[in-house]
Amino acid sequence: MRHRRCAAAVVAASLLLALPGAAEPAIFADPWPVVGETAELSVEIPSHSPFAPDDIGAGMPETAALVRYFPPVGADASRPAPAVVLLHGAAGVVEAREPTYARQLAAMGIGAAVVDVFRARRHIARGFTERIVEITETMALADAFATLAWLADRPEIDGSRVAIWGFSYGAMASILAANASVADRFAAAYSLGPARFAGHIAFYGPCIASFEDPVTTRAPVLMAWGSADELIDARRCATLAAELEQGGSSVRIEVYEGAYHQWDGSRNGPRRIGRLLDDCAFRVGRDLTIRDGSLGIPMAGPWTRRVMLGLCVGRDGYLIGRDDAVRAKSDRAVAEFLAKVFRVGGAE
Repeated sequence: MRHRRCAAAVVAASLLLALPGAAEPAIFADPWPVVGETAELSVEIPSHSPFAPDDIGAGMPETAALVRYFPPVGADASRPAPAVVLLHGAAGVVEAREPTYARQLAAMGIGAAVVDVFRARRHIARGFTERIVEITETMALADAFATLAWLADRPEIDGSRVAIWGFSYGAMASILAANASVADRFAAAYSLGPARFAGHIAFYGPCIASFEDPVTTRAPVLMAWGSADELIDARRCATLAAELEQGGSSVRIEVYEGAYHQWDGSRNGPRRIGRLLDDCAFRVGRDLTIRDGSLGIPMAGPWTRRVMLGLCVGRDGYLIGRDDAVRAKSDRAVAEFLAKVFRVGGAE
């Protein structure tokens, strides 16, 4: 195996896959199951830290991606399961969100990998602002594609049925992964062959980037946000959705009336945090250089990224707030979307 794992993790996985009473192939429940402690492996996967999309390729700094893997119940080499790679938001992994979804997916027979982009790069940045400047969406995607390659190597996972699900900052990365040029570069870097993400889910991701070359991998996209989310410009998101459709992907949009940002997080609301991104507009060129939409400044490193964000980030914050009713609705939307992507049973 080209990826490193600790011996204990391998033994744990073998025991899990040998358990009797294997479940039926993946099928979504409604409501999603309440899951306590479950099988979980902590793994390090060889990855890289390209700053921007045009840095993807030879010479990328090496990084060990830190991943929490939740094996799918009932899957084995004779009936491999689909899987989902989950990318956190700007606050990092939230236990009530990414690991909770991962446990639920695993209980329903779908493998899940929670990628901690920030913890893997604590040597680069630790504070909130520094992480946003120094640790980019492209680095998050490097870890995601490295995890896709790792999952494809596992006998219990069907590497052709792996989706990516991002939240806020991670949602922007999920959309970026749908671009064919970006995906092709990462596929070459991680020897993926024809494998790409089979579906893309973006929860409350700011729609601040557009593509000069809109051609996508043709994988379907689910975009979801709340009508009361001040971080989302619905018109710009509709424009981005149209661009993705022009590029070859089908797009489903879910808007939840009255929902704030992070309706599936750990904090009750409404409470105001962060900064608005109203004036941010970035353009990804055909050569994958990211430029500021107004001045054309290329994102060449942390200094120019800081300048670009400084020019467009507002002073006001936005409201967040957990809403379990909305969470139930978004669970159903994700189940319907992934059932089609993975070609498995719908909710029962």
